[in-house]
Amino acid sequence: MLARGGGTSLAGQCTNTAVVLDFSKYCHRLESVDADARRCVVQPGIVLDELNRQLGPTGLRYGPEPSTHANCALGGMIGNNACGSTAQRVGKVVDNIARLEVLLYDGTRFWCGETSDEEFARIEARGDLRATVYRRLRRLRDEFADDIRSGFPQIPRRVSGYNLDSLLPENNFNVAGLLVGSESTLVTVLRAELQLVEVLEKRTLVVLGYPSVDKAGDAVPAVLKYEPTALEGLDAKLIKDEKIQHLNPQALEKLPKGPAYLMVQFGAHDQDEADAQGQRLLDGLHESEHAPDVSFLEDPAIEDELWQVREGGLGATAHVPGHRDTFEGWEDSAVAPERLGEYLRRLQALYEEFGYSSDTGPSLYGHFGQGCIHTRIPFDLFTADGVATYRRFLERAADLVTELGGSLSGEHGDGQTRGELLPRMYGERLMAAFGELKHIFDPQNRMNPGKVVDPHPLDANLRLGATWAPAAPQDLHFHYPHDDGSFVRAANRCVGVGKCRQHDTSGGQVMCPSYQVTLEERHSTRGRARLLFEMLNGHGDGPITDGWRSTAVKDALDLCLACKGCKSDCPVNVDMATYKAEFLAHYYAGRPWARPARTWRWGGCRSRRGW
Repeated sequence: MLARGGGTSLAGQCTNTAVVLDFSKYCHRLESVDADARRCVVQPGIVLDELNRQLGPTGLRYGPEPSTHANCALGGMIGNNACGSTAQRVGKVVDNIARLEVLLYDGTRFWCGETSDEEFARIEARGDLRATVYRRLRRLRDEFADDIRSGFPQIPRRVSGYNLDSLLPENNFNVAGLLVGSESTLVTVLRAELQLVEVLEKRTLVVLGYPSVDKAGDAVPAVLKYEPTALEGLDAKLIKDEKIQHLNPQALEKLPKGPAYLMVQFGAHDQDEADAQGQRLLDGLHESEHAPDVSFLEDPAIEDELWQVREGGLGATAHVPGHRDTFEGWEDSAVAPERLGEYLRRLQALYEEFGYSSDTGPSLYGHFGQGCIHTRIPFDLFTADGVATYRRFLERAADLVTELGGSLSGEHGDGQTRGELLPRMYGERLMAAFGELKHIFDPQNRMNPGKVVDPHPLDANLRLGATWAPAAPQDLHFHYPHDDGSFVRAANRCVGVGKCRQHDTSGGQVMCPSYQVTLEERHSTRGRARLLFEMLNGHGDGPITDGWRSTAVKDALDLCLACKGCKSDCPVNVDMATYKAEFLAHYYAGRPWARPARTWRWGGCRSRRGW
């Protein structure tokens, strides 16, 4: 069994041989709100932006906000222990959960949260499976308490591994906290009671320019003294990539001098107070060793543009014209903020050593205020040597971040990418504790197996890999100039951001109309791109084996309106309208009787093509 949210995870959490439970079509309701207690109860399929829209009249919101807030689901956020830029103020999901209603594999169902000694005694007295689970959890906690306290990195963004620290007495034996971030390997979440925060209506943004991204990292501790609500960093390579793709030009013009930037946001209920906070920061940094070049922004429209620059990092760096394609794999490591500058310097040196660094090499950006770094790297995932180098790099990078007291993952979770590396971070004792925890909840190993405990190798089950041998059709009707003339590269352009799973089009986005009506993954641009990829994958053992004659692909494309909304709205410019035309031309070739009647009414009979 594998429970899935919006499917936007980046570490292979949602990839398995399993029954996949997608809650986003039916289980997406806000069930209740208690504004006085600042809590609400939600179903796991509700999208974060939709939840906060419904909470609007209360003056409250759910605090953690990943960059995929327009399409990520709360269940997925809980499974991943999501964070986002707002975690600077509110913390991770684990810090914002009151209770969870969960289902064990055998059907046992219960609510869980913090557990007092009195409640523990009541649960234990029942003598059922829940009582057994709680009793074994307490024994596990007592046996490994000292290891947990000494072996868990004390940093803001420790997401890797299971949250055994939530069971400690100082954390009130919080079983809900334990289950956050468990990536569907322990339980299925049915409902969640969330802790809400006040909306800060007014904000101001100060952008600080620095001579290099590591110098920007060095300045982070000095900036944190002024308690910003968000502190993001980005380098000039990301800006260059966005300029190449003509993204957000007005915002880019407002950036200060320097090839690296800190975006420091302050929030308050009063605009003068928000502005005053920003001014206090500038006064404090003036003539210090971290004195920056500065842009002080008060225009909300320009602020929104700059946040789009930052949130658009994944799409902007995936397929840049004239550059090698980049991939996830080491995209969210984290260290203590005071060690961020050192980590960035040593990480860049590692890029150099492995040949990944150049003028078109990896951009570095992320949640600098919490020491979390995002990046996409030009791994060669097409050859055996390239995949072997990918493995060696991840092992060296894991050793580096562990040496600095950091976490393999600071936001996106372990999944398959980092599960194999967890012993380097936690050691044998804590890995044994993780294994025992898995057995307590899932003794048959039926819940998303191969993740965290007994993980699949990090270089197994790759989407591409050395054995990838896609069919490469030559008789194409379109030229695909942005994909080197290759339909295979075009079909592989989607990177899974999921922006096509849009629910609210008030911001001017239009994709994907068919998904908005059906809420079916196969009727999203991402789902269709995945089916085309499977059609061409060339392995012969995939789900689609009939190529251009595939009825599964045709059925998925049937509701595509060819509106070109994806080409304009998709961050990597997937052009499904063109792909649909290409596919249908081949699908009907030599089979005029298969064409629907409507095509003949519009003059299809006058074309000799396909006879």
